[in-house]
Amino acid sequence: MAKRNWKREQPRSLKHAMELCVDHAKSVKNLSVERIADLIGITSQYTLYKWLDEARMPALMIRPFEHACGVSFVTQYLAASDYQLLVPMPKAKAAKDTDLMALQQSFSQAVTVLAAFYMGNESGESASAELARHMAEVASHRVRVERMGSPELELFGGDE
Repeated sequence: MAKRNWKREQPRSLKHAMELCVDHAKSVKNLSVERIADLIGITSQYTLYKWLDEARMPALMIRPFEHACGVSFVTQYLAASDYQLLVPMPKAKAAKDTDLMALQQSFSQAVTVLAAFYMGNESGESASAELARHMAEVASHRVRVERMGSPELELFGGDE
């Protein structure tokens, strides 16, 4: 079975976002639902099962849940449902050649999916998800360019 590309996954609903988080925790961190419940401080894993089944998790538990799972699909979905775009905060380091090649590939992929949508060969949901992923990647490079003027200082690093 092919390895799942988690960077390309986009949640379609709140329930799907929670399922993606659990799937990521299982495949990448080898965590069961019981272990996730333990990590976020819930005394009974059945409470977490109930939240996952009904897609009704208390807002206070979203960040601990995502931290335990190692991915933030619920936050991404909540932002996207309000037509907001989340951009991961990059480090103020110069891009490598591989970063620029990945950006070019992202442009190509986004235009291909958009063309397929306009020809009627692609769903609006998948085209929208691909464009959102691509815009976040471009915005990440924009933030990186802005931060290059004032690089972040390393707290414990140094010239040794």
